[in-house]
Amino acid sequence: MDFYVILGLKPGASQGEVKRAYKRVARRYHPDINPGDREAAAFYRTATEAYETLVDPDRRQEYDAHGAVSPADEPATVEFQGFDFSASGTGGGVSATFRELFAEVLGPGGTGRAASEVQRGSDVHGEITLGFHEALRGTERRLAVTRMELCEGCGGTGRRRATAGPCPACRGSGTTRWRRGHMIFSKSCADCGGSGRMRHHPCRACGAEGTVARDSTITIHVPAGVGDGACLRVEGQGNAGRRGGARGDLYVTARVEGHRFLRREGDDLFVDLPIAVHEAALGAVVDVPTADGPAPLRIPPATQSGDRFRLPGRGAPSPRTGQRGDMVVSVTVVLPPARDERSRRLLRELGRLHGNDVRKDLFEG
Repeated sequence: MDFYVILGLKPGASQGEVKRAYKRVARRYHPDINPGDREAAAFYRTATEAYETLVDPDRRQEYDAHGAVSPADEPATVEFQGFDFSASGTGGGVSATFRELFAEVLGPGGTGRAASEVQRGSDVHGEITLGFHEALRGTERRLAVTRMELCEGCGGTGRRRATAGPCPACRGSGTTRWRRGHMIFSKSCADCGGSGRMRHHPCRACGAEGTVARDSTITIHVPAGVGDGACLRVEGQGNAGRRGGARGDLYVTARVEGHRFLRREGDDLFVDLPIAVHEAALGAVVDVPTADGPAPLRIPPATQSGDRFRLPGRGAPSPRTGQRGDMVVSVTVVLPPARDERSRRLLRELGRLHGNDVRKDLFEG
């Protein structure tokens, strides 16, 4: 691999140009911008290695002594000067194997054409936080993301038209040559396509990538009934593709806040409802808190703590079908406080009427 090509630089670039080029590449391929994209992470590590080499004068001098690797698309020719392939021209370090040498010459995949192919943009990931009732009703959220956009300077082509003239990369020869240890490589110039004439220049604004990192704000339509941890896909709102490739998608994870007393399981909502002794004994109609506000529930006589009742269609809507679940009510009988003598007298009278009936089943049989 050619560290100059990785950063979009020409040999002899200043340290300032190296730093600016690395910042452009890092903004595009940083793992935080491309979570889960292994190819982007690998390229980011390579770009970092290239930067650390070229920004250090000693390491750069040693690297330049080995020769740069041309990124052109056409196969290279090789001239052998001597037959000693065991070490580099400087005598420092072990030379590359034949596989490594020709992989560098031919480029990714053995053709050197990967950088110019049309590529779909990678996906972007984000997260939003919703209130409990917002998630049940559905809402909209505006999400700020950093994503790759088409470069305005070159329209996404990575090149800018220039007045025809001798190609500065090959000095009008149409061929580039470079040394690697004891071998000399030559191939058609990548910048001018072998013509020796320059009609386009690489776009400096995007480093010839065709895309640049920009901050964007995207409106997310949240469907009614979305649950905690649900992933929403927004098609075509990811990173822009290279060389006219399609955009990636945006994936948004929804985080739903809890409620004071309602809880959700699937599309059903659950609530614990306290009722008084007389309501449990004699029956009553009480209000139950639901997602739509209070709803009446009939409590039958002789209701016990732990009994459950169901209100059909009062639960959460399904994000897929829109059909609503149920509201499940668990009742708890709450004893009245004996604050005065009259209350205590009534409770004693109730005890005389029923005796120990509540425990008689424990001693039968």
